[in-house]
Amino acid sequence: MTEGPTAYGEVERELAVLLRRARAWNRDVATEVHPDLQPAAYALLARVDEVGSVRASDLGAYFGIDKGAISRQVALLERVGLVVREPDPDDGRAQRLVVTDEGRKRIEDARSGRRRLVREQLDQWPAEEVATLARLLGRYNQQMNAALGKE
Repeated sequence: MTEGPTAYGEVERELAVLLRRARAWNRDVATEVHPDLQPAAYALLARVDEVGSVRASDLGAYFGIDKGAISRQVALLERVGLVVREPDPDDGRAQRLVVTDEGRKRIEDARSGRRRLVREQLDQWPAEEVATLARLLGRYNQQMNAALGKE
């Protein structure tokens, strides 16, 4: 006899729907930032923007992506002027990736559009429910990051 739906099953199902929508959304946002950008390159760009500067090898470790794939995506980001390489002050042989002013502007424009969409979807919710959703999603993401060994 199979068990009926559980709260855990419902959460898993709703997360799966959310993740499918997020993947589609990331495709749209990536091409909004630059027509040649793939979602993976946008994710790298967003991470560089989030941390300020980072070695390509650290991006590979963070996302679990091999060196060749990182190199191709970073080369694209450099070619379209969204990131530049700068000397690593801690290691003269290494380089760090930094988002350009143009890259930062494009990221902010894309994020502004996403925030507008989120607000449109949640505008009818009571403010305390929006705050609860944000708090619970944050808590879940922190736990997942800890479980996956991410910062």
